[in-house]
Amino acid sequence: MRKKLATLFIIYTRYVLGGAFIFASIIKIKGDRFTTESGENYPINSAWHMFETFYRSGLFWEFIGWTQLLIGALLITQKWSRLGSFLCFPLSLTIFVITLSYYFAYTPVITGLMVLANLLLILWEWSALKVLLNFTPQFKKPTALEAHPIWMVTGILLLLFTVIYRSAVSRYDLMLWLTICFIIGMVALLWATFKLRIFRSSKAFMN
Repeated sequence: MRKKLATLFIIYTRYVLGGAFIFASIIKIKGDRFTTESGENYPINSAWHMFETFYRSGLFWEFIGWTQLLIGALLITQKWSRLGSFLCFPLSLTIFVITLSYYFAYTPVITGLMVLANLLLILWEWSALKVLLNFTPQFKKPTALEAHPIWMVTGILLLLFTVIYRSAVSRYDLMLWLTICFIIGMVALLWATFKLRIFRSSKAFMN
């Protein structure tokens, strides 16, 4: 039971972290500002001026967006989450350091939690990822629960909804996005609970 709960926690951590990156990526890919107004007249050492500089760079701004979208998709669709966890760490750490370097109120708490979540995902995959440090890897076969298609289907639904919503709406409603994503995630969990009997004794999910 503990391993099943740990597996579900990892799956939904991928959804949250990957979804956050996808949500933040679309506005950059569209070539729009991250802020609601220009940061040109703000002090050069302010966060708003930094965002304006990134936005004015054009190609670099879009490159950040495409990078976030790729990493988010790798994580949220579950199948390629190992690669997503590895690629995510330098980006999440960079974002965390940026929020420490400028005044972002309580934002460093959120970005710090993202780094910790990323580290958790790396530890989960460490038996395979340790090859990067020249250690002998151990490629373990995913459990039946972790490998079930429901999680990939749910990830694709979350990916499509987020991309379509952020592409179509200029003034987004964060709570609406979070609510719909939460509903999609809970429907998947309820389906798995009753159809896969993940919280009951079952030979298919003993591992």
